[in-house]
Amino acid sequence: MKIAVIIVRTLMGLLFLFASVTYLFKLITPPEPTGAMKTFSAGLEAARYLMPTVKVLELTCGLALVTGRFVPLATVLLAPIIVNILLIHAFLGPEGLPVAIFLVLANGFLAYHHRESYRPLFRA
Repeated sequence: MKIAVIIVRTLMGLLFLFASVTYLFKLITPPEPTGAMKTFSAGLEAARYLMPTVKVLELTCGLALVTGRFVPLATVLLAPIIVNILLIHAFLGPEGLPVAIFLVLANGFLAYHHRESYRPLFRA
């Protein structure tokens, strides 16, 4: 189980690192979105602070996942981002759905593995 956690954690971290670095440093020009995805992307870009904030958060959490430090915190911080990735691809751009499903399953797996870290959050 320990090896599976390391593999999933590293893959997920590398995915977020790649996505954030390419966005922040404009290393790759993404393909032009079409239809509803274009409208949604234009809205995200219109709020000038949102995407850079999300990408910096993805970068720091990706580093945490790759290094294995603060993994429970990284899974909590990435959860709303991953839910949005899943819903965007489920409703607007189904071509990215396999990666989104991987992220949901990987984050759930890591959260389950670190469930003891979350126990104090649920005490009344």
